[in-house]
Order: sequence, then C-alpha cells, then structure tokens
Amino acid sequence: MYVLSSALLTSLGEGKKSHLDSLKNQKSGLSNVTDFHRLIPDIGTYLGVVNGVESIVLPESLQAYTCRNNQLAWQALKVDGFAEKVSQVIEQVGSLRVGLVVGTSTSGIAETENVFKFPEQAETFQYKTTHQMDSLAQFCCDALQLKGPRFVISTACSSSVKVFSVAKRWLDSGLVDAVVVGGVDSLCLTTIHGFNALGLVSEAPCKPLDETRDGISIGEAGGFMLLANKPMLDEVLTESVQVLGIGESSDAYHIATPHPEGVGACQAMRNAVMQAGVSVADIDYLNLHGTATISNDLSELSGVTSFLTEAEESNGLWVSSTKGFTGHTLGAAGITETIFCQWALEEQIIFPTLNLHNMDSNIVEKIKGHSVKCPQEAIFLQEAPPFKKMTYAMSNSFGFGGNNASVLLTLGDENESTYS
Repeated sequence: MYVLSSALLTSLGEGKKSHLDSLKNQKSGLSNVTDFHRLIPDIGTYLGVVNGVESIVLPESLQAYTCRNNQLAWQALKVDGFAEKVSQVIEQVGSLRVGLVVGTSTSGIAETENVFKFPEQAETFQYKTTHQMDSLAQFCCDALQLKGPRFVISTACSSSVKVFSVAKRWLDSGLVDAVVVGGVDSLCLTTIHGFNALGLVSEAPCKPLDETRDGISIGEAGGFMLLANKPMLDEVLTESVQVLGIGESSDAYHIATPHPEGVGACQAMRNAVMQAGVSVADIDYLNLHGTATISNDLSELSGVTSFLTEAEESNGLWVSSTKGFTGHTLGAAGITETIFCQWALEEQIIFPTLNLHNMDSNIVEKIKGHSVKCPQEAIFLQEAPPFKKMTYAMSNSFGFGGNNASVLLTLGDENESTYS
C-alpha cells in the first residue's frame, strides 16, 4: 500500500517539520505545567498536551460533533495539506470509493465527564456524536466528505495499527480505491486516574528502557495516512514509502500485563515480516512500543530477541522508543509512531530514546549477542560511514489484553509489487 499523504499533530506541534526539529534536537513535548494539570491537582505527572484544542471551533455543519477528541481530529486533518490530498483522490475515484478506519481508546469521553461535573449541561449533551465509539469515524467522514465504508477500532494502545489490516483487506478485495487510516486520542480524567490507580503513571518524564524507569507519561495526538495500492497523486515519487506488512496477535496473557517473554509481541512482528515476504534480518529500524513501565519494556525486548533469533544473519537492528517525546498517546500511539517510521525512512534518520541514560541491566542481558543498537541521540545515517541505506522500518503497538500489532514500512520503488 502506498502512503499518499500523512498528517500528525502531537504535543511536539503540527506536521513533519515541527516534529523532525524536535526529534533531531531531543526536545520533548512533555510538561508538568499545563492547563490540564489544574484538573488533576493530586496527581503529579508530565503530560503530552496539544495546546489550544478546547478552543478549536468546528464548522457550523459539524457543530454537533464538538468534543475534545473531534476537535483534535479536525486540526490534525488540516495538517500538511492532508484534507486537500484526500479531496484530490475523491475527484479521481468518487467519495464512495474512499474508505476510512480509525482507532481510539476513549473517543469523546471527556465530554461525558464534563456532564457529570456540570449536570446542568445534560440537556444539550449529545452522546451519539461525541462519546459514542463510532463518533470519530462519522466525524472524519463528514469532515472529509467521504461516503465509503467506515468504522472505529478500539483495542487500547494497538488501535491505530490494526487499522492497516482493515485497509489492506478493503483495498485487496476491490471494495475501495483508497483508504484514510488514523487514530485520535485526547486527554481525559478517566484515562489519567485509571493508569494512576494501576500505579503506572510516572512523576517524571517517562524513561523507556532505563534502569530507573517507573511508568508512563500520557499524551494526546491525532494522526492520519492516505493509502492506496497504486500512486494516485503527483507528489508520490518513484522512491516512496509503502506499507509492506501488518502482523497481529492476541496472546490474552493478562488483562493489563504483557507476557513476560513477549510471546505475543514476537508473533506480531513475525506475522508482519511473513506477510511482507522479507526476512527478519532485513529490518533496519524498530520503533518500540516502549512505554517505560518496568514490565512492558522487558517483555517487549524479550520478544524482540526471540524475533531476532530467527534471522540467519543480521547487520544489526536499530531500536528506540519515541514516547519520551510525545508521551504515550494510547489509541493514537500506533499511527503516531508509524508516521515516525515513515519520516525515518524518508530522511534516513534513526530517532533516539529520550531520557535513556543507563539501560536496564536485565534488558542488556536479554539483548546480549543480538547486535541491538539503541541510540541516545539522533543518528543521521548519511553522515555515519559506512552509510547503509535504511530500507525497512517497523513499529510495534501492544494493547491491554494482549492485543498486539506490528506494521512494516519500506522505502521502495513504485514498480515493485507491494504484496506477494
């Protein structure tokens, strides 16, 4: 599947340039002083807040959808000319031939929370267009004037990677000619108090893989990709990023704890490379789920080492977690980090793991002998001799209950077949 266009909005800013500037210069979007912190005075933590979301005014025709989640989606759809690119495709194939599938974990639950806080607002509250789980899909279709198939996937933190599997099935079956995929998750009290009750929220900026890591930093984000099985826009160049394989698994080990040996994680990665028709040794860069909880990071790296044992030979695998920049954006984490992989391929940059100072000794022991490289600052491959072009990048997203998903991207020639 060709990536015709993408758009991303996080606490780092809007679009590719803002994000790359932060990723290259190790500038985090996390803060412990935001307007949202006034709502959680008893919880000391860093958040990845997109400033000004609550002030975004939707067009009159979309007013019924007003809630933080849809306001965030509206702003994201306008980033880097994404909505205009969708319009160009609609002009070619018609609005019935463009589908949409998006992920979210909480939808517009913040709007419902507000009604409980201010009961007098109940008379004007519109559950169907705000909190209801399909609100995001309906809103995005109305905003983009799409009339094709649409729905929402909600499998916690893997939600917006699983959208790629749906897009592939729709495109390969001929149901549609193009698909908008994405994910949006906005901050709400239920999420923050829930993770805090589980003892998973850190008081400091999250430190993936670090010996002293002690929990996540929650963030919010909205991201989208426009996919098709053939180039449909003039901007899609000969050497373009493609989605080559998607792997899923469901180990159902525990409702809130990953399998200690990363069995489900390994299976998802294995399924992605099998679908892509490449070998484990071909993978150049892996964007880890890397939440910075003690159990998740060790479990994931255990799965990664099991995955790497299937490679007959390897030139080494770059790995990093980018959640120290954006926080864990939950249902939007998958699309956020898949777009990061797209940019890594386009710019030939390995992004660092922010706040990693001393890697957990247990993780060091796990990866011993596997040539796993985890940079603490950005690696510009073209400036790092001997230069080896990064061709394959993978992103992991794992959700509660063992909902695991991995997506594999490649920087390939347009004449190559995307699927075998």
